[in-house]
Amino acid sequence: MLFSTYGTVLDVVAMKTQKMRGQAHVVFKDVQASTQAMRALQGFEFFGKQMKIVYAKGPSDVIARLRGTYNVPATTLASQTTGASTELQKSIFSGPPGSAALPSKPSGEVNGEPQAGQGVKRPREEESDEEEAPMDEDSDVPMEASSDED
Repeated sequence: MLFSTYGTVLDVVAMKTQKMRGQAHVVFKDVQASTQAMRALQGFEFFGKQMKIVYAKGPSDVIARLRGTYNVPATTLASQTTGASTELQKSIFSGPPGSAALPSKPSGEVNGEPQAGQGVKRPREEESDEEEAPMDEDSDVPMEASSDED
């Protein structure tokens, strides 16, 4: 909201890493809008500190993608394709998903005899509605004396 009053904001990059803490990159659509925002907000107090605004050292990836000139950095491609995979990486990525974390299934036999399936519910005992269960709801209220005794 603060920067959008000066022009169209295409992207905001704010990272929480220790190196980038307290910094953000704001990408405007055109240079005039960014210049206007930089001049107006230089020294603006934001959360108790004055903002220091400078132009970026290089063009943003968002601008390059819009122009159609974006190229994936060579360092990223080189590390992904030529990186030697270790035995640990092979064991993790070569198997089917989730196979390493699953425990082995226990057989249904104990000492050669098949066991009943685990987790089987017991049948519900039938209760008749005719039986009157004592109710404790009115136990703290004294009972009235019956008038049958004459």
